[in-house]
Amino acid sequence: MRARAGAFVAALVVGFVAASGCGKPIDIKQVVQIVEPTGGWYDAGIKDGKNKLTPSVTFRVKKLIDDPIRPLSLNLAFKKITPNGEEDFDDFFVQTVTFGDGNESAPLTIRTETGYTADPPQTRAQMLQHKEFQDLRVIIFAKHSSSNWVELARLDIPRKLLSR
Repeated sequence: MRARAGAFVAALVVGFVAASGCGKPIDIKQVVQIVEPTGGWYDAGIKDGKNKLTPSVTFRVKKLIDDPIRPLSLNLAFKKITPNGEEDFDDFFVQTVTFGDGNESAPLTIRTETGYTADPPQTRAQMLQHKEFQDLRVIIFAKHSSSNWVELARLDIPRKLLSR
């Protein structure tokens, strides 16, 4: 009798675990949006005696459903825009996006460590106008739980200087 009771309890536990992991799949592209995107070049100060600019993007993540979406991660791929297409520049990972009132996140500002430098007396504004300056694009990907990464948005970083 005890063996049957143990087997029954084990079957219940296995059934519960299987059922809890089989929730309705979420199509992230249909239920999450990037809203209010802005960008530019952040004045990262002086590094190793040189003026430094880094790409910066700010946005909110909005969910179009009231159901919780946890965990939601982001991966931002910064790409150089070249005549031959795109080249990797840097990337940034956001482990968890939390949503507040109104199903939106707080503004997220992402800045890479990689940037452009120039020797003084070249100003930061002059750096943006230099003939060898390469424009960047950021591609924002999202992932929920164990799903695949899905592209949510693309933003070309404008040649605009952002103050510190």
